[in-house]
Amino acid sequence: MQRKLLPAAFAVVLLALTTASNARAAEDGLEAATFAGGCFWCVEADFDYVPGVVSTTSGYTGGDLVDPTYQRVSAGGTGHREAVRIVYDPTKTSYATLLDVFWHSVDPTDGGGQFCDRGESYETAIFANSPEQKRLAEESKQALEETAVLDRPIVTPIERAGPFYPAEGYHQDYYEKNPIRYNFYRYRCGRDDRIEDLWGAEAFRGIADH
Repeated sequence: MQRKLLPAAFAVVLLALTTASNARAAEDGLEAATFAGGCFWCVEADFDYVPGVVSTTSGYTGGDLVDPTYQRVSAGGTGHREAVRIVYDPTKTSYATLLDVFWHSVDPTDGGGQFCDRGESYETAIFANSPEQKRLAEESKQALEETAVLDRPIVTPIERAGPFYPAEGYHQDYYEKNPIRYNFYRYRCGRDDRIEDLWGAEAFRGIADH
């Protein structure tokens, strides 16, 4: 089946809706960050325990398919990644801090997915919601590269944020709704072991429950 590409006019509308959502957050004194770090269940669970984070939403972004579904995205070819939109209080944390948390909770040297999950939809990415976020993300990546802490190049791209589609309801807060299945998946996938091997004592830096 040929995928349904995003018409230019509709793309403009969706981008406007995403911008409006960011504007509403700003009106409440809040800001938004968007990260792709493999399975969005895990990214959501990690960032829910970062001080200053108000809410997290699992979803899809980065592709050109209208109204993507989990089945279509996980099958590949849509251009979307599993991602999490994080709303945070800038008086309690900063975008720079969230970037630091992101780096230390993923494997940014893996260009083919994350841990046991392989393919485009599981690749890491930072989606900047503003020119300032893009600047900070690029500076953060460069600083990390210059430390040479990791023994392989950082392949995580930094892209301009586009339309963000919230995932199906059963994916939201999955780690709370299905703790046994979630914890088994996370353990079987080797996420925590790989991050700890990669980052050592710095693994999961800034996440309160680690």
